[in-house]
Amino acid sequence: MAVTNKARVLREAGEPVIGFGAGEPDFPTPDHIVEAAIAACREPSNHRYGPASGLPELREALVDKTERDSKWRPETAQILITNGGKHAVYNSCAALIDPGDEVLLPTPYWTTYPEAIALAGGVTVEVPTDIESEFKVTVEQLEAATTSATKALFFVSPSNPTGAVYSADEMIAIGQWAIERGVWIITDEIYEHLTYEGHEHHSIRALLPEIGDQCLIVNGVAKTYAMTGWRVGWMIGPADVISAAGNLQSHATSNVANVSQRAALAAVSGGLEDVIRMRKSFDRRRRTMTEMLTNIDGVKLLETQGAFYSFPDLSAFYGRDIAGKKAQNTLELAAIILEEAKVAIVPGEAFGSPGYARLSFALGDEDLEEGLTRITQLLNN
Repeated sequence: MAVTNKARVLREAGEPVIGFGAGEPDFPTPDHIVEAAIAACREPSNHRYGPASGLPELREALVDKTERDSKWRPETAQILITNGGKHAVYNSCAALIDPGDEVLLPTPYWTTYPEAIALAGGVTVEVPTDIESEFKVTVEQLEAATTSATKALFFVSPSNPTGAVYSADEMIAIGQWAIERGVWIITDEIYEHLTYEGHEHHSIRALLPEIGDQCLIVNGVAKTYAMTGWRVGWMIGPADVISAAGNLQSHATSNVANVSQRAALAAVSGGLEDVIRMRKSFDRRRRTMTEMLTNIDGVKLLETQGAFYSFPDLSAFYGRDIAGKKAQNTLELAAIILEEAKVAIVPGEAFGSPGYARLSFALGDEDLEEGLTRITQLLNN
């Protein structure tokens, strides 16, 4: 968001900046969802407080949606509607993590995870991955990082920022380890519908039903339905944890906006035609970005398997003369690229992985190609 805002400020000042920082689809919310919100605005019952845990109709629809997309069927008492996926992450940590608890967090990670852990008094234990491991953590790494204070593992597939997708076998191995160790898994499934080239999203709760008593799932409508601004997410887990998180939410925010919930209801209970259309566009852009990045001498890249990000290794450019300047880290390199090429990227330091950078391909085809052309011309000189 900081990178996007900086690009916006420069653009408003007349600079021809192209931003690869956005973590949101560039498409408008599908029409049938917007129409449901308009109708909800006219319904007086939506003008008043609702249940802190979410509209019953939406929670019931998420039971069916989970069965359709994740291949297991929760109870409504296991579902809490939150103010976006980020709120679900916060609630999960607040309800589950006690001061001093250690939480395993594979790197690179989405920037909010360690902050939510810290706000709950927990201690983040980073478990590093890299391009050679396809940004996937192993059971051996998790075991080596585990102590008597380990409470939970944050797990995300498809991944922001790397685009990595775990196979079913890899997820089962991690889940079985967690069961044996008594470690909770907090799994983020918000990119569930955005996978490519034969890669498939799996829900660890469906693969290992026996993990249900120590698994929290966070999700939302933001990425799948181009609804980042509507602020509707949810968490699914054991009824006692969901109840505790609902009690917290009742005092922190009360209910999610009813109009947004009605829009989310139309989204999750409708078909996936719009989702498929957007995914095809993302896939086309993904292939363009992969081809253009790999044509830059020195760039190492794992081809994106899911989500809408590329996460290239740019460490080869440390110390290299770039337009008369030299970068010693990706923070400095990103600053040079912004200043010289007028292109905004997010340095890997934001995700706990210096040397890399995240480039979103959730932007128009022309801007994507123009921005990558500028980066190529700058770095290949």
